[in-house]
Amino acid sequence: MTETATARRSRITPEREAELYGAVLDLLREVGYDALTMDAVAARTRSSKATLYRQWGGKAELVARAVRHSKPGGVGLSEIDTGSLRGDLHALTLRSDDCEMEQNSALMRGLAMAIHGNPDLLDAFREHLIEPEMAEFRTVLQRAVDRGEVRPDNPAIEFVMHMVIGGFAARTMIDEMPPTQSFLLSYIDAVVLPALGVPTS
Repeated sequence: MTETATARRSRITPEREAELYGAVLDLLREVGYDALTMDAVAARTRSSKATLYRQWGGKAELVARAVRHSKPGGVGLSEIDTGSLRGDLHALTLRSDDCEMEQNSALMRGLAMAIHGNPDLLDAFREHLIEPEMAEFRTVLQRAVDRGEVRPDNPAIEFVMHMVIGGFAARTMIDEMPPTQSFLLSYIDAVVLPALGVPTS
């Protein structure tokens, strides 16, 4: 984050920021990204549009930060350390209950569609969601390598995020069901860990 962005956001309290992000996600679920306007966010949150632009620069950054803020538990994946890769991935999965997963899945499907027509949204997602989460996964995987659980030359290391996101998305597309803790735990054990050469028992 640039010093300017940090200075911009330092003028708002964490409580107010959380309230704004919650309102943004509510509006996204109601109208979708393309129909979401900064005017609507301002009205819903009793803010001025100028304040929103000063704090976040624009709709894409505001939405990306709202989605990032809504990640469960408030703890990064890299801060979870159970002593095993299987334990870490299971702990991450268990931070969201099935209801949250269903809501998040629907929200992300809508945003995935919007990203195709909004390069600024893709850029904001890369900066605030994709790159930070990939960095956290790399930290977790490096710990597994350091522990001797995963060979450092295993080619699947580069595709862990792809596998996890793919399982999440495919549950809806193929099975026409929302992702659940039970499905994702089984998917991790059946697909992700074997690809990395990690025992699941």
